Order: sequence, then structure tokens, then C-alpha cells
Amino acid sequence: MAVTKRVKDILSLLDEHYTTEYKCYLNYETPWQLLFATILSAQCTDARVNIVTADLFRKYDSLEKFADAEQAELEKDIHSTGFYKNKAANIIACAKVLIERHGGEVPSDIESLTALAGVGRKTANVIRGNIFHEPSIVVDTHVMRISQKLGITKETDPVKIEYDLMKKLPKDHWILYNIQIITHGRTICTARNPKCEECFLKELCPKGKLNK
Repeated sequence: MAVTKRVKDILSLLDEHYTTEYKCYLNYETPWQLLFATILSAQCTDARVNIVTADLFRKYDSLEKFADAEQAELEKDIHSTGFYKNKAANIIACAKVLIERHGGEVPSDIESLTALAGVGRKTANVIRGNIFHEPSIVVDTHVMRISQKLGITKETDPVKIEYDLMKKLPKDHWILYNIQIITHGRTICTARNPKCEECFLKELCPKGKLNK
């Protein structure tokens, strides 16, 4: 089956089984809150980040408070998200740059976003997709693993996977694909014990057919 036909069929089934509405799993009210929540989500679950930010965004309710935060105190506030020293330093630096260079606004272009401390293409694309509704592909662990498993990409580098998926997926599904695949990876195609027999994509999945 040609890749283009398989991709079309995969997307059709994903649309049928999961929402076609945009959904973000991180809680936020402002663009900078989503930016900081996404920085915190590195090597951490969204559920844990949401627990931490519930108090964090009440304590630091403005960019200025984050910019003026004592790093040691912020480290304690975000300790349970892991890698807290780097994350605290990046968030403070990020807040300062947003105030000093961007007038307190989160920029929309990927070059400005990735120039911010602690912001790579994955985080930048989360912002571009959720805040600015710019078609973007976020390559997280679920997207990487399942896209490879489905045979949509053979690439292993996240940036190469992003560009490969941009070529193979229609633009109107770039954001949706990430939302749907995260759901699929958490519920059916889990990393350790995938439920291949229950998977509605098994007939289109080379690995699923072999139950690998």
C-alpha cells in the first residue's frame, strides 16, 4: 500500500476514533503560561506539570514576577517536575527576554521562539499551534514512536521526523495528528504493553500486524 494512501487511511481512522477539536493537555490562561508549562513538561508528565502550575501561576501571576524570581526559590516550586535547576534558570531568563525584547508578548515566529532559553522546536511548535493556530507538528515521544511504528517515517532524529511528517501529512492535520497520537499512545499504543489486538490501526500498522 502506498504511503500516501496509508496515511490518508490512518488519518481517517484517527479522526473517526478521536476528537477533531484542538486540545491542549497543559493548563494555561496566557501564552507565556503555556510557554513555561511546556518548558516544565520536558521529561515530565503533563499531569504533574498541571499540579505544579496550579500553585505556580498563582504565586507568579505575571511575567515580571518570574523575571524577578529568586532561582533557588523557583527551583523549590518546580522541584517535582525534574531537571528543576535548568528549568528554573531557563524560565527566569525567558521571562526577562520576553519583557525586554518582545514587550511582554510571546512571539509567533519559530526563530524568535527558539532563541528563547530552554525553547527548542518542540516547545516552539506547541506555542505556534495552540496560541497562534499556525500549522505545526510537535514531535514528542508518542509522535516519534508511533509514527515510526506505523511506517510513516523511518527517521530517528526529532527534527528530521518533523520535516518528514510535514511532507507526508496534509497541513490541516498537523496539529490534530499530534493531539490524536498522544491520546493513542496513552491509551492503546503504549510504549511498554501496546494493546495491538484492540487497536483500530492494526491492519495499517506493520508492527501491529506482527504484534511487535
